[in-house]
Amino acid sequence: MNESTARVTVLIVTYNHARYVAAAIDSALMQEADFGVEILISEDFSTDGTREIVERYVSDHPERLAAIFSTSNVRSNEVVARGLRVARGRYVSILDGDDLWTSRTKLKDQASHLDVHPELSAIFYNAVVADGDEVTSTRWTPADQKPIVSQRDIWEGNPFATCAGMMRTACVRNVPSWYADFFPITDWPLYVLCAKTADIAFVDEVAGVYRLHPGGLVSALPSRLKLDAIEGFYRRMAQVMDTQGANSARGGCSRYFYEWSMRYLAEGDLPSARSCFLRSLRGGGIGRGMPKRDIARLGLHLLKSSVRKR
Repeated sequence: MNESTARVTVLIVTYNHARYVAAAIDSALMQEADFGVEILISEDFSTDGTREIVERYVSDHPERLAAIFSTSNVRSNEVVARGLRVARGRYVSILDGDDLWTSRTKLKDQASHLDVHPELSAIFYNAVVADGDEVTSTRWTPADQKPIVSQRDIWEGNPFATCAGMMRTACVRNVPSWYADFFPITDWPLYVLCAKTADIAFVDEVAGVYRLHPGGLVSALPSRLKLDAIEGFYRRMAQVMDTQGANSARGGCSRYFYEWSMRYLAEGDLPSARSCFLRSLRGGGIGRGMPKRDIARLGLHLLKSSVRKR
């Protein structure tokens, strides 16, 4: 396939997904599109047979599939970045090797939307959650998600499943060198880069399956460790972004953990509410993106709730 015919690049990222990767590749191969689609598989030196499955698929479909293999386990976002650097499509969709697409027209529909709306940097659909092998009816993105996500919005949390999106390749092809070190958070920094260019659209249609299982990365972390990872994401983004981006990261961090503290408080989980309150303070966005009066009110509420518990 030459560059002029590859309108969309599918980047499948996989490591130790032997149980699921065939379904992921099949869901990419089944896409119905009236334009060229290149499918790249970036495989990170799996030890469970994933590599052999990928090799077999590439051998069976050499005209449609290409693979990038690690010579040792990279375990960083370089596994994603190297695929983005060589992507030939105008648009790129990332698919983790343990997820899959359920809509045969996902690529066609999203590419058409971006064609019609040049003011957008990316578009996302929804995905249903699978608990291991059991696909549920639970949608990953809440129904109240705004249809247009701005740069400010994306700093307040990542509402999207990786498998549900399509981005303009130009926004993410030359990802900064710092991106490699953000593993295992792979997708959120990319959406920040997209939103820095233009708004992101959301359409509440199910296009895929987002799988939670013990072999997953961030999605499978226990709650406290996941919050640690997200706080670390904000802290590192504040270090690598320009002044405006750093301020956005600090404000986003304080707002994100403020909202979680409020949610835990409503559920009666005071330890988690206090933990998120402290994370909000540490975020550095109080008085910037997070009004001082709101955080003061929450702090007083937590104090009174703690006294009542004694």
